[in-house]
Amino acid sequence: MASEVLESKPIYAGRVFSVRQDRLRLPDGRESRLDVVDHCGSVVILPLDEAGNLIFVRQYRHPAGAEMLELPAGMLDAGESPLECARREVREETGLAADRMIPLGSFFLAPGYSTERMHVYLASELRPDPLEADSDEFIQLERIPWDRALPMAESGELCDAKSLAALFLAGPMLKAG
Repeated sequence: MASEVLESKPIYAGRVFSVRQDRLRLPDGRESRLDVVDHCGSVVILPLDEAGNLIFVRQYRHPAGAEMLELPAGMLDAGESPLECARREVREETGLAADRMIPLGSFFLAPGYSTERMHVYLASELRPDPLEADSDEFIQLERIPWDRALPMAESGELCDAKSLAALFLAGPMLKAG
């Protein structure tokens, strides 16, 4: 049962997202307010090298206050398709282009308060073809065998939601291969 939007008011507009406050009529007739983070969408990529290693990025994440090991990811630019974004992001973050990109699905990152949908791609047939990295990113690459990445996720060593979801979506394909 969907709620009816009675009013939608912009609250904040930033570089990465905007926030609005919606006044809703709930299915039972009551009214409620909900803050919504509007996001243009993003991608997460599983770069798989010829030896069967996934290429992760290690970087400091200020909001988490920690260095984290994650799969490469990034936001869609205006007018950019998820596939175009995945091709660009893998080059920016790993310095490698993928001759083969397989879509694995998509998911909402936090549907209780955000519109962000992440699209997942398995990138293979990698070759050197770097793009200039974002000026605010300081990334170290780590190659981790597929069969080691899953235990790292299960133990909590990998604690980034997008990486965990992407590993889950890639599981059936990578276990078979």
